[in-house]
Amino acid sequence: MIEIKQIDAEETYEIRHRILRPNQPLEACRYETDLLDGTFHLGGFYRGRLISIASFHKAKHAELKGRNHYQLRGMATLEGYREQKAGSTLIRHAEELLRKKGADLLWCNARTSVSGYYKKLGFSEQGEVYDIPPIGPHILMYKKLT
Repeated sequence: MIEIKQIDAEETYEIRHRILRPNQPLEACRYETDLLDGTFHLGGFYRGRLISIASFHKAKHAELKGRNHYQLRGMATLEGYREQKAGSTLIRHAEELLRKKGADLLWCNARTSVSGYYKKLGFSEQGEVYDIPPIGPHILMYKKLT
């Protein structure tokens, strides 16, 4: 069973580096939004081990409707644990927290390689594919929370 807990930004760096930015320096895993007011980070724990992470901060996206947007950043689950459903459990927990904060929309810059995963979580695509150097192709994805 996966346990979801709020964690500190620093606790996300190892998994961000290992899964999302393995060919970049560790400093690339420290996002400018990590310590903003209202930002929170969640961790999925399996048998006491942190295996999945995601960060959320308040950010309005000009191309999306709604009044209270949050952006999802740095979502990752360790290889070998993806069958535990930690990511989907983490997102469901985050959605509950975001609704309590009055959020009506969650969005992310999704890597095209995992856009199908986000679709399974109820996200929709918006617009065309774009490049985020040095990471690669992404697509804007969003989910209404109301």
